[in-house]
Order: sequence, then structure tokens, then C-alpha cells
Amino acid sequence: MKIVEIRRHSIRHSGGDHLSQEGVALARKVGQGIGPFDYVAASALPRAFETAIAMGFSVHEQNELMNTYGGAVEREAPWPMPFFHYSEVVKQNGAAARYAYQLMDYYTAILNRIPQGGSTLIINHGGVVELGVVACLPDVDFSTWGDAVSYCEGARLFWDDGKFVSGEVLRVSK
Repeated sequence: MKIVEIRRHSIRHSGGDHLSQEGVALARKVGQGIGPFDYVAASALPRAFETAIAMGFSVHEQNELMNTYGGAVEREAPWPMPFFHYSEVVKQNGAAARYAYQLMDYYTAILNRIPQGGSTLIINHGGVVELGVVACLPDVDFSTWGDAVSYCEGARLFWDDGKFVSGEVLRVSK
């Protein structure tokens, strides 16, 4: 079994690219209860990289695929929506589905690099988290997963025998 933890970045300065002090504190708090990780990837935007560092993890890779998903996907899957709505959008096989499956392929490539029993942390953004998760778990009923992820929230997915087998939503207590 391997595990991938996909989380949204922490709180940033209003309208800015970098974490606020409140965001650093939240990421530190969350980071104390997770890990260790064999591999850490983040979007190429500063707030994602800074979140991983504030959580206490060095970043092995930054990838622009996870920065944002562009206008065509935004029209189909405007953030924020509950996980269930993202899963319904992906089933329509449009631009959002194509993007979601690119994320799934990227996560799979990372999982193939880490050892059996290993884990990886991925930090990206609202909407990106949900789309990637629902693509990885197409048969899951997301009606109980709730609203879109907030800061430092996300999902933990379990990988076994070359495929995603289950997952759980990760919420941060306020």
C-alpha cells in the first residue's frame, strides 16, 4: 500500500502570492500531525511551496500543472463546489475531466517512484485538489465528503496493486 496526501495551500496575504503569518502558523499546526513523506510535490506558485516548507517538509518538485486549470475547466467546474459536484462534472468527459485525468496521471507517476509502504504529499489549490481526487476515485460516492476544501484541507488516497483503492477527506479543525 502507498499513500498520497493532497492538500490545498495555507492562508495567503489578501490578493498576494505568499503566505500570511496566519497561514504559516496554520501550516505549522497541520504539519505537526502528518508525515513523514518520501516525496513532496507542490504547484509552482509560491503559496503552495511555502505551505510545504511551513509544514516542515522539503519540496522535491514543483509542477505548473497544479497551478490552475484555466478558463475552459473553470466554466465547467467553478470553484468552490462540493466534492460530489466535481465528481459529476468529471463524468461529463469535458475539459474538466481531461484536466482531472492529467492530475491523476501525475499522481500515479509520483506513486510509482516511491517505495512500497511509502507516502507522498502534494500541495496545490482549491478546485485542483477536488478534481484530482475525484478522477483518482471514479467509483466513490462523494456525497458525504462535503464542501470544497479550505486552507490546508484535502484528501488522503490509498494506492494498492497499481491503482487507487480508497480515500478519505481531510479537514482542519478551526
